[in-house]
Amino acid sequence: MVIYSPDQPISFKDFGILIPISNSKADRTLQVLLEDPELYRHRDKWYQERENKILSSQHLLRVHSKEYIERLFGNGVEGEIIQTFGLIDEEGKYHRYNPSKAVRPLSEVRDWVLKDAAGTLQCCRSALGTGFCFNLGGGMHHAQRDRGNGFCLVHDILISIRTLQAEGQIQRAWVIDVDAHKGDGTAALTVDDPSVITLSIHMAKGWPLDGDLEVELQNRDPSYIPSDIDIPVGAEEARMYNTRLSRGLEELDSYLRPDLVLVVDGVDPYEKDELASADLLNLSLEELIERDQLVYRFLEERKLPVAYVTAGGYGAFSWEVYSSFLLWVLKKRLGLIPLLKRED
Repeated sequence: MVIYSPDQPISFKDFGILIPISNSKADRTLQVLLEDPELYRHRDKWYQERENKILSSQHLLRVHSKEYIERLFGNGVEGEIIQTFGLIDEEGKYHRYNPSKAVRPLSEVRDWVLKDAAGTLQCCRSALGTGFCFNLGGGMHHAQRDRGNGFCLVHDILISIRTLQAEGQIQRAWVIDVDAHKGDGTAALTVDDPSVITLSIHMAKGWPLDGDLEVELQNRDPSYIPSDIDIPVGAEEARMYNTRLSRGLEELDSYLRPDLVLVVDGVDPYEKDELASADLLNLSLEELIERDQLVYRFLEERKLPVAYVTAGGYGAFSWEVYSSFLLWVLKKRLGLIPLLKRED
């Protein structure tokens, strides 16, 4: 299934937030899928609208601190949003933010995010039933226990996992994170928890790993807490990205089999991505398609249910990666790709 919200396009410009997140990340991706004649005929088998739900404070408390949730649902909400999205710099000036251009109050970002996070939980439930689901949203892997971080107000991935664990739907989960930035919130929130195994392949340098390693470790910066499997990739190693990812997946295979896998499918390693802090890798479209097919085949061979979230992808071209992968995977799952066609 592919989950999409037709009534809530992904855009922060309505709030005056000037981060290069384009509506096309979801809208254009879905348009490409529906323009394909074969997929259009079978749309009832793969297309699902996001439910009109919002995560409650009870959901969030499974991952985040009580104090943080009280701020999110109280008078401190705008301050938390400003901090999470870095809208004020060290000199107290607006950064990537122009409130004069806002047509909606900043506080509404919280409800927008909680609806988006509810889509991730819906995606996980669908994946458990069908084996595969892709949420055209979600992936807020930088959020920490007591604060938002890196454009991520809440950690929808772990909220979904903890909810399903509490319900008895799953016991163990894997999180495979291929976003350009390290999945630091995921690592910090699951440290010493063998029920959630994390793999992160990411830029070796740059945010959130742009501090002095020794100093940050002494300060116990949660961004430096290791994942179970960390694969830092430097600019000079970019052409080896998929080889190194393949080795990481082989290592992941040594852990206990999970009941659910979440793939944090960020496309900000793309050479056309427009976020400055993600420009270290600059992978081609072909390399990213290979990446996504590599992860999918690895999980399909092991018959593991998998839920995808979009995570990072900035500017006008993110849809190129998502739509290419989804055209392939949906046709594969629907039996529309000939079995003898090896390039699938």
